[in-house]
Order: sequence, then C-alpha cells, then structure tokens
Amino acid sequence: MSQRLRSFFSHRLVRIALLVGIWVGIFVISVLAWYGSELPGIIDTASISRQPSVTVLAEDGSLIARYGEITGTMVKLEDLPPHLVHAVLAVEDRRFYYHFGIDPIGLIRAITINLVSGRAVQGGSTITQQLAKNLFLTPEKSLKRKIQEAMLAIWLEAKFTKDEILTSYLNRVYLGGGAYGVDAAAKVYYNKGASQLTLRESATIAGLLKAPTRYSPANNPGLAAERAKTVIQAMIDAGFLKEDEAQSLKDTVLPPRRTAGGMNSYGRYFADWVMDQVTDYIGPDHGDIIIQTTLRSSFQKAAESAINNGVRDGAAKHVTQGAAIILSPDGAIRAMVGGKDWNSSQFNRAVQAKRQPGSSFKPVIYLSAIENAGFTPETLVEDAPISIGNYAPDNYTTQYEGWVPMREALAKSLNTVAVRLLHETGIPATQAVAKKLGLPTPKNAGLSYALGTSEVTLLQLTSAYASFANGGMAVEPYGIIMIRAENGRLLWKRQTSGLGQVAPPQAVAMLVDMMKGVVNYGTGTAAALPGYVVAGKTGTSQSFRDAWFMGFTADYIAGVWMGNDDNSPMKKVTGGSLPAHAWKNMMQVVESSQPARPLATDSITWNVSESSRTKMDEGINPLVEAGLMPADESYQDEMNPTTPANQNEETNNAAVSDTLNTPDVLPEPSADHENPDSSLDNVQRPTNDQSFDGVINGLVGDNTDQN
Repeated sequence: MSQRLRSFFSHRLVRIALLVGIWVGIFVISVLAWYGSELPGIIDTASISRQPSVTVLAEDGSLIARYGEITGTMVKLEDLPPHLVHAVLAVEDRRFYYHFGIDPIGLIRAITINLVSGRAVQGGSTITQQLAKNLFLTPEKSLKRKIQEAMLAIWLEAKFTKDEILTSYLNRVYLGGGAYGVDAAAKVYYNKGASQLTLRESATIAGLLKAPTRYSPANNPGLAAERAKTVIQAMIDAGFLKEDEAQSLKDTVLPPRRTAGGMNSYGRYFADWVMDQVTDYIGPDHGDIIIQTTLRSSFQKAAESAINNGVRDGAAKHVTQGAAIILSPDGAIRAMVGGKDWNSSQFNRAVQAKRQPGSSFKPVIYLSAIENAGFTPETLVEDAPISIGNYAPDNYTTQYEGWVPMREALAKSLNTVAVRLLHETGIPATQAVAKKLGLPTPKNAGLSYALGTSEVTLLQLTSAYASFANGGMAVEPYGIIMIRAENGRLLWKRQTSGLGQVAPPQAVAMLVDMMKGVVNYGTGTAAALPGYVVAGKTGTSQSFRDAWFMGFTADYIAGVWMGNDDNSPMKKVTGGSLPAHAWKNMMQVVESSQPARPLATDSITWNVSESSRTKMDEGINPLVEAGLMPADESYQDEMNPTTPANQNEETNNAAVSDTLNTPDVLPEPSADHENPDSSLDNVQRPTNDQSFDGVINGLVGDNTDQN
C-alpha cells in the first residue's frame, strides 16, 4: 500500500474517531444535563425521614424491646475513638481522604476482583457516594440513580470538608436493629455511647456495614465474630493497626450485651402485643416514645422457662406449642408467653389463638347453677346415664359415681354433672353469666357448651378466672402503665382497670371453695403449691387437642395452654399433666417472695348451712345420711379414690361409645325442671367425658371435653 493511501485511511480513521468522540461527548453531556436537572430539587427537598422509635420498658424500668428507627446522639468526629473511624475506613473507603467523591482506582479494583470471582464481592462506591444516596436518593437500583449518585458525591465534596462528610456518614448510616448511626448502634448492641467503644466492639460495628442483618452480633454472633476478624485484618492491611496489637483481638470477639433492636431475649410476645395498642391511646402521629409496662422480668423468665420445659418434656407426646399468662388481681399482665420461640413464630397463642377450653370452662357452668338455680357445694347431683329427648348415650365404662356433692363433681370433672347443671339452669342464663365474665357466647349452643366447646383465648379465660379470684369483681387485662415522650412529657397514663361486680360474691365464694378441691384432691393435684392456697381447674378438649390448667392464689391468676398449631391431637396429654406441672413450676418462682395468704373469697360468708359444712369437715358422708349410700362406705374414700384423680381423668378419656342420632338443637328444659333437686331426681343425665363424646359431636360439632 502506498504512503499516500495509508495517510488517507489514517486521516479518515482520525476523523471518524473524532466524530464518534464528539457524539459520545454530546450524549454524555446530555445525559448528565438531563439527570442533573433534577439535582437542585433533590437537594432542596432532602430530608431524613424515619419511623419514630418506641422503647418498651418492664415495670422496674428495664428494657424489654425497642421498635422503629433509633438515632443516637449526633457525635463529632473528634469525639469518636480513632479505632472506630479507622475500622470504618478500612472496610468501606481506604482512599477516602485522597479522592474527589468518586474513586476511579477503587472502582477499577472492585471491577477486577468481581470479574475474577465471577460474582459481586466488592463494591466501588465511596463513603461520599453512600452518603449522597442516603441523603438524597431512593434505594432504587438503576443507571440513572448511579449517575445521580456520582454527581451528588462530587457536589458534596465541593461543598463540604472531608471530616464533615465522614461525620455525617457515621451519624446516619444504618447498622441494623433499627439503629441509625454509630452512637445508636453502640447503645443498641453494647448499652454504651460510641465514644466508649473498645477496638473489638468498633470492629464488630464496622463489620455491620456490609450486611447489617447477616452480621448482626445479636442475630448471628458467630458470623459477627468472623466478620470482626476480617475488619481487624483490613485495619492491619491499611496500616491503621499493628499485627501484634491485633492478634489477641482476632482470637476472640465478645458477644453483645443486648439483642438486635434493643430486644431482650424475653418478653417479645408481650412487647408486640403492647405495640399493637399504642395508636389506640395516643394516635398514630407521635414522635419517639417510652412505654412503661406491667411486665415483671422475673415472672416472665419463669413463665417462658416453664413453657419451654413443658413443651420439651411433651415432645414424645406430640406437644409442640404452649402459652402462659400471669395476671395481678387488678388485671395487670405480669407475664405473657405466646409460644415456645418468638424467633421461629411471632403468632401470639396467648391472645390470638382461639381454642376450646374443655373442662376449664366448667366453673362458669357451676357458677351459673349456684347463681341462677340456688345450688351449693353440698347439693347432691347424680352422675348417671342421661336421656333428654332422643338423646340417650351410654357411658364408655358404664360406671358412674352416682350421687355426689357438687364440690366432688367439679373436683373430679364429671361431665354428666356439668351437662345436668347446664340443662337445669338453661343455656341462655349460663351464657349471660359467661358474657359478664368477658367470655364469648356462641349462637345456637347445645349442651356441649357445658364441656367447653366454645372457643376462647388464653387471655380471655385467664381474665374470667380473675373475676373468680376477686370475688366476682371483673377486671380488664392491661399491659401499659404510662406512655411518655422521649423528653419525659406524659402522653397517657392508666387511670383504672375495674369493670365492677359481675357475679354475686357469695356465689363466687362457693365456686372458689369447690375449685380448691380440684387442686387438693381432684384432677389438678399436680398444680398444688405446698403452703399456699390454690384454686383452679383442668381442661382437655376432644382427642387431646388442647390441654389447660387455670388457677390462682391470693396474689396472682395464671393460665397455661399446651397443644399444636395445626390442631392435631396430643398423645393423651390432659390439663392435669403437663400444663399443671408447668403452672406449678412458674408459680413457685412467682410466689417465692410472697407470704402464704387465704384467698380473697375465703372471708365471704356463704348462705349455706354451717352444720352441713361441719359434717363434711368431720368426714360424715351426707349421702349416707340421706339414705343414698350404704353406711359402710366412707365419704373420705369417695373424696380420695384408690385411683388418683388425674389418672382417673386420663383413663376416662380412653374411648367413646356409639351414639344415637340426635337433633341439632336440644329441647328447652320443661317447667317442672325449675326445682333443681326434684329435676335431678327425675331425669337421666349425660355420661362422663368419654361417653358424651360422640353425642355432642352431633349437636355443635366434633368437640368434647376430656377432663
């Protein structure tokens, strides 16, 4: 090729390259101008929006949880320990003090490392770019945002000093757990200000910048420790730290003093429940607030331990979940356990799960009989087969207790008696009693209502038992004492929790006296607290799907539930077994600092013959005196059968008999049933838990109580 031809092509290539360069320049300038045209508006409207922080405290002021976005004190760069600043620079932007907002060298290095690795392992954004994104831009990932981010970074570098940019970054960067800024992170994870952080703690916090959730020392302490070692090595490589100074730090990394977001390891279900109520009291538009609650930390820990141990002990019997609540007589919630592990499931079984209470509902039936039909603890009732209309089931064992006092029927949880009582007093009258106690009342309820087939929450049932403990005075359960603004200004304070008298004191006193028998010699003996007076009731729903123990002392009311979220049956777990043991275990801790006292209802005078009670106390069997039992049979033997009550309860639950076709709605009691004693003499009654199972299924569904 001639010299002239080569010169022609060279000049032509130059002109083409120049032309392409001009057009590329025009395109780049146009893009920058287009995207840059939005920058003045972005800068002018820049604001740091965040959710208000909510701090939840226990009764004694200790921290339970923090929610929202937490900001610490705005700290100056010179007030921070140098090792914290160096740790951040070492892993985020070593050339921070040498670039103009964009670091071409760092960008090329990141691209090279990513290409070699085959994946994105290193970012190329500078601290200035990250600040620009946090201040002005959305998290959107697009070319437009990256271009604007670079332009804003250059603008920030021109307007502010390096120290001002770094200070702003350290006070605004998100570090997990709702914490924004290094001071907030120091308080959340280590309960101290950023100025007090050690080198090891600084490395841990700097390690959060890569992935705040993944490397959280609360959520993943092992990963956090490894990440901190990486940060320390980066400080050595960057010349911020000597090898010998870092060696001991690389060997161990201390765990944080707090869990993520300022959350403690206990009380999470309760804290979430409290959070759901805040807007009801102070509205949605509030700033940072502090909530003081009724929770007692030692009670909460005892309750969580009891439930976790109970579920663990019941694993072989297919028990996978449990819940517990402890109330003071005024309704203050002292402990709430919504499940065995909040981290694996945030569903609160104490307040959200509606389950069948089984025989733990029977005190409502007995109270209605006392209040509406004049029954007493000594009233004789018959445990025998029953026939109401076309409804005539058989007992599974064909064995019955015969005539027994009401107190013994409740202690042994005899189903036939509960159904008799409901039939005599009437479903509407009994539902009226339940409604006053704060319990739901289903429509079209049948006689199975006596056996606890209507669904309730643990909180509802525990609150109803609080009315028993209070002699008929109802309370509204509550968890918030007061709410204050962060500056201390009072926003809301609880005034009262009482709902007034909902049942006659004498009727409740008789009921409670019977409920003491449940624990002393009945189905709930496993819940007895030596030296303390306890009243309560066991409950087990059909096929052992739910197991309950509800009870109270003179000081506290508590309830325990165990079962499975999928409503699958447990393996013969009754309320008198695992739940009663769990109740006892947590209440032993709760009562350890309380002197033994009589129940509040013990001082209430009954309208019952004292001679009858004296005879009972002396072991004289009223059944013998009434000619209903041979004189050689001891009343004490009836009260203390050879087979323990809780064992008898489980044995009685073994099976159910075949049943006759029954109507969907039973006929109302006839007029001649108004006299409870005469009606009991004349009408055959339903059977115990087992035999009643199939019959009740035809009335309101496949549900029968088993204790």
